[in-house]
Amino acid sequence: MKPLKLVVLVGFVITFIVACSKQDPNSSTAPGASSSPATSSAATPDEFASLRPVFKENCSKCHGDTGEGGPVTVDGKKLRVPSFKSGHALKHTDEDFADQIMNGGEGMPKFKGKLTPEQVNQLVKFVRKEFQGK
Repeated sequence: MKPLKLVVLVGFVITFIVACSKQDPNSSTAPGASSSPATSSAATPDEFASLRPVFKENCSKCHGDTGEGGPVTVDGKKLRVPSFKSGHALKHTDEDFADQIMNGGEGMPKFKGKLTPEQVNQLVKFVRKEFQGK
């Protein structure tokens, strides 16, 4: 009877060791690491991630990080920069915005040659989504 008990015990120990060492193939966490689910913001990529630095460098100096605009001084000139969130900015077509960015006017410098047409179109989409909720 003793050899049978030994075989059962060894079988149990081997099964226990194998079961404990197996890790879920879909799991990317190391043993002992927290396995909390990813947040929804991590699951949703930022479609404007590559454009944010372009906006910061070229637009936020006048329009602000939040698109509010306001009084600014550029090259010694005092300007009242319009908000993207209210007023006539809400009535502009995408083409009007793109034309304003490319060719400037009304105190705004032109960005033709500094920004690509694709960047300009993406900036229009960025303003619409980030500041106007469209």
